[in-house]
Amino acid sequence: MAQTPRKTLLKTPPTLLLETALSARVGGLVCGVDEAGRGPWAGPVSAGAVILNPDDLPPGIDDSKALTEKRRAALEPEIKARALAWGVGFASVEEIDELNILHATGLAMCRAIESLTLQPVAALVDGNYRFKLPCEIQTVVGGDGLSLSIAAASILAKTARDRLMIDLDAQYPGYGFAGHKGYNAPAHTAGLNALGLCPAHRRSWAPIKTLLERA
Repeated sequence: MAQTPRKTLLKTPPTLLLETALSARVGGLVCGVDEAGRGPWAGPVSAGAVILNPDDLPPGIDDSKALTEKRRAALEPEIKARALAWGVGFASVEEIDELNILHATGLAMCRAIESLTLQPVAALVDGNYRFKLPCEIQTVVGGDGLSLSIAAASILAKTARDRLMIDLDAQYPGYGFAGHKGYNAPAHTAGLNALGLCPAHRRSWAPIKTLLERA
């Protein structure tokens, strides 16, 4: 008996449908916003904000997590060159420890939006948390896989933060920041055990707090 071939589930690429609908409702420009670096033990949190030009879209934009490092690096200058406006914002380790990571993420998003050369009327924000931003917002769960603007923002946030973590690796060698970008990894734990903390570590993070208590 012949077997019925399995259907191949293909991922639908992100589109501008959400941007178009929101822009029509608010009557103005819409940016996509996403963050990178909420979970690491070290380094700042970053956010990207992008207003894409629907008539000049770089091919291949997708959720930054679905792309290779090489592909993200190639798309970053394309997005910056073709977008109507783009911005990147950071919140420092000190701000993360003072405000908590959620509010620090909102601060990085505000800075990204405020750095845009064209100010949007509304923003599509990845996730379900309604950050207090300088424009109307619409949250989109899984937005980096649905909205081209959010996906573009995720690429800019990720590439900018990765570069900064490589710089921190040169400034504070021995932790492996260039490889794991501040996340939990064996090389990071080994560095912490051998060297203790450095100024790039988030002291409010549970694993870092534990080390501080042992010192």
